[in-house]
Amino acid sequence: MRRRQAIALLALVGFCIALYLWFYKIGIIGKLQCGSGSCEYVQTSRYGALFGVPVAFYGVVGYAVMFAVAIAGLQPSQLARRWPTTALALLSAGGLLCTLYLTGIELFVLHAICRWCVGSAVVMTGIAAIALTGAMRR
Repeated sequence: MRRRQAIALLALVGFCIALYLWFYKIGIIGKLQCGSGSCEYVQTSRYGALFGVPVAFYGVVGYAVMFAVAIAGLQPSQLARRWPTTALALLSAGGLLCTLYLTGIELFVLHAICRWCVGSAVVMTGIAAIALTGAMRR
């Protein structure tokens, strides 16, 4: 139960970060609060969108799904069920792979680090660590 609560909280934090970046990408926010200028460079690069959809939007959807699964898994009738643990492990593994790929793009292709992306990467790594260890324990 504690793992699902922690994942729900982290997914909510990740959702807020991704939402902020998506709002910037679609023009609702004029300038990112970053401090270094690298965030805008990363977000406006050709890697800032995939199939014409901002990468941040995929983060918004991914974090929202993880939050929903974690909350559904916290319902009394679902506490003993295995499906939420398995679903969270699979979702977070996919999210972690995407995060590693995008972080590699930042480091080795763009040579710029977005602080908001680093924050999202830390959140996703935390979710994956909790979810995957929970899946292995059962």
